[in-house]
Amino acid sequence: MLGVWDYTVILTYVSFISAGIGIFCAISMHLPWAIFFLACSGLCDMFDGKIARTKKDRTEDEKKFGIQIDSLCDIVCFGILPMVICYKSGMKHMYSIVILVLYGLAGLVRLAHFNVMEEKRQEQTDEDKKYYHGLPITSMAIALPLLYVLSPLLPGRKVFLALMHVLVMVVGALFIVDFKLRKPTVMEMILLVGVVALSVVILIFIGRSWWVFIHHTKFPIAVFD
Repeated sequence: MLGVWDYTVILTYVSFISAGIGIFCAISMHLPWAIFFLACSGLCDMFDGKIARTKKDRTEDEKKFGIQIDSLCDIVCFGILPMVICYKSGMKHMYSIVILVLYGLAGLVRLAHFNVMEEKRQEQTDEDKKYYHGLPITSMAIALPLLYVLSPLLPGRKVFLALMHVLVMVVGALFIVDFKLRKPTVMEMILLVGVVALSVVILIFIGRSWWVFIHHTKFPIAVFD
């Protein structure tokens, strides 16, 4: 059988499956669920590299396969899925599509650069990196869910969409800007992604009734329709 199918890549495959489900949820306008699966993909991505490095007898081919499959998965999970979510959320103007396409391109370029540099780094050391160069593409698994979680506090759909445009532009640009960013600890990432995922679940089940009860008006963005 082609490829690698042991435990070192299982979370990467689970992350891809989660993103695939998220894409179908977004297309069918179940946007809170799409956001939830985006956060789940981010959670899986936190641990896939650490799990892979527990296998000390990996061959060079297995290491290179891990680098490639991780980036291929990331472009789907944190590139394509957010683009679909944002498009279905209302980023449908020509300038919106340009922003989304450039976001995807920035993510693709970043991942290609990462593949080249990470392969060189792993030839020299097996230690974890302490810094990111530029913003990691997985950041969208936190940034976009946070925008949705906070959306009930916004004054309306126009503000929500304006913030979404700004978010996509800024995050995409930071993918390819060369600056050092300290890697968060595992506990910091678990806490942040866990809170986001839990908040999205709460919005899925009680979001509409909570908003109507507090404000006696229709939810400002049609994510629960």
